[in-house]
Amino acid sequence: MDFGQVFELIRVYPILGVALFLVFGVIFINGWTDAPNAIATCISTKAIKPRSAIIMAAIFNFLGVFTMYFLTTATADTISDMVDFGSDYRMALNALCAGMIGVIAWGVIAWIFGIPSSESHALIAGITGAGLAAITMGKDATIPFGWDSSWAKTIYGLIISCLFGFIVGYLLTKLIELIFRKVNRNKTRPFFKYAQIASGAGMAYVHGAQDGLKFIGVMFMALNLAANLYNQEFNTNIMNTEFSGDVSLWYLAVIVALIMGLGTSIGGYRIIKKVGMGMVNLESYQGFATDFTSAIGIFISTYLGIPVSTTQVKSVSILGVGCTRSIKKVNWNTAKEMVLTWLFTFPGCGIIGYIFALIFIAAF
Repeated sequence: MDFGQVFELIRVYPILGVALFLVFGVIFINGWTDAPNAIATCISTKAIKPRSAIIMAAIFNFLGVFTMYFLTTATADTISDMVDFGSDYRMALNALCAGMIGVIAWGVIAWIFGIPSSESHALIAGITGAGLAAITMGKDATIPFGWDSSWAKTIYGLIISCLFGFIVGYLLTKLIELIFRKVNRNKTRPFFKYAQIASGAGMAYVHGAQDGLKFIGVMFMALNLAANLYNQEFNTNIMNTEFSGDVSLWYLAVIVALIMGLGTSIGGYRIIKKVGMGMVNLESYQGFATDFTSAIGIFISTYLGIPVSTTQVKSVSILGVGCTRSIKKVNWNTAKEMVLTWLFTFPGCGIIGYIFALIFIAAF
């Protein structure tokens, strides 16, 4: 599908334009509230100044989205298959818009209170809430819950990423301490300072790759619904509805990358402070271990098409690294607050998406 066909669909179905605009809003909020988590530790350890880190994050977020699109769209496929809205494509576009409003509302609430919530989990919850509303209204919609479904992959990612982040972060920190045990700490600081800047850039890259593909998946879904509606109403098949892996849609990656980079450039210092400084005070080598562990875990998940939360992986890695010093050194109150936020994101954002979807479906 070329750019001209997208504009044709928007001309015929303005609701598609609304849906895409709302997705852009979610992407912007993600760059504003979620992307700062990627650079939180390298700022907290003073490896790089906040403004420079935010610029670095914006650049590598862009590169992550754009380059990963040509490597694999597995994560985008997972998100686009999260809900089957059936053959009532107009209703489905309305429901999808409602789901995106739920995600935006949740993201703004999280930012106001400085809570490092997961836009990834909010996105999944918002779409699912919209799907549940369609089912409630008696529409031909289903939400697959099988062992190989998108929801199952989300649960796998939730559990495995926590275990990976904590265990690998802990072990890598211990390994670094073992290797450098006889080296003067002052001599290692310059090395780990630059290593942490590199790992922070890697974190920004994989954040862009993982979350960028999620948003491309939602755009796949919206365009697919509009294209099917067009083919159905005009009794034609001129609109291509097979988007996954379509290189001609490279412009989606550019749009997502630019909006996410813009959101990141505005920053989110309250969230950076909460993640990077709120749970445990880290030294440069510990910050490197955190970022390196998180980046590897997120990259593997992205390649396998498993949606994970950058916030969650990074936070759990920090906890694992912090526990190498002492369990008492970890601010468990902050950690508990973040865990509760993750737990409330699914039902909270899901309910908002559900309510708005009921209203949209009934009204339109």
